[in-house]
Amino acid sequence: MSDKSQDADLLTLYGETFASRLLLGTSRYPSPQVLSDAVAQSKPAMLTASLRRQNVSDPETSNRFWDMLRSWNVPVLPNTAGCHRVQEVVTTAQMAREVFNTSWVKLELIGDDYTLQPDTLNLVEAANILIKDGFKVLPYCTEDLVLCQRLVDVGCQALMPWAAPIGTGKGPINAYALRVLRERITVPLIVDAGLGLPSHACQVMEWGFDAVLLNTAVALAQNPARMACAFAAATQAGRDAHVSGAMQEQQSAQASTPLLGMPFWHQA
Repeated sequence: MSDKSQDADLLTLYGETFASRLLLGTSRYPSPQVLSDAVAQSKPAMLTASLRRQNVSDPETSNRFWDMLRSWNVPVLPNTAGCHRVQEVVTTAQMAREVFNTSWVKLELIGDDYTLQPDTLNLVEAANILIKDGFKVLPYCTEDLVLCQRLVDVGCQALMPWAAPIGTGKGPINAYALRVLRERITVPLIVDAGLGLPSHACQVMEWGFDAVLLNTAVALAQNPARMACAFAAATQAGRDAHVSGAMQEQQSAQASTPLLGMPFWHQA
């Protein structure tokens, strides 16, 4: 894809545009320098950060982390990781808005500690409260179509369905449901959780998903910075393939070499 075409094909979330379709988490890296290298080399659209992991009770530690994030000049997407109740989500989001000075929030409301599956019964309520409070909500959810429709109904302008449970690296385990979700939901969809390989990212982007969010697959790689670059390239490649329009799969072999001009006995 030409640079001009790429400029016209920007990721748009809540009316704001981003040059990259890769979002990157900031936890579990071997060191701040390794994280810094991964960010510098992959140039993500946004960085997710958990308020709970920053130890806001220790202002010095919190300020040091925030100063590091600001030095990279990449938009920050605070998340409500670790929350299990609606009021807990709301309180954490409001604190994050003050700490990070942003109305963006990745809504995480966990319903099961083993799979870290979102609480699908209360997620819509939490999203509704946050949206009415002025937040730009990106809810972490499952690939459940009805749940996603309800989240859109209360005002979510983008969703973050998982491909597999957080940190498993299994890739998209329910391809059918994810592809149906992409066909039926019109707002941007960012695949969040469960991607382990750049090929996984490329695959979901080929299906028409708008972006991917990575953390564990990059942070736990032997070379996180290089892996972040690999994911960035795969994400863009998948997007280019989607907008280019793939050929239709055929049931039998189709000759790709033209026969025009060959002797007639070679055409028998």
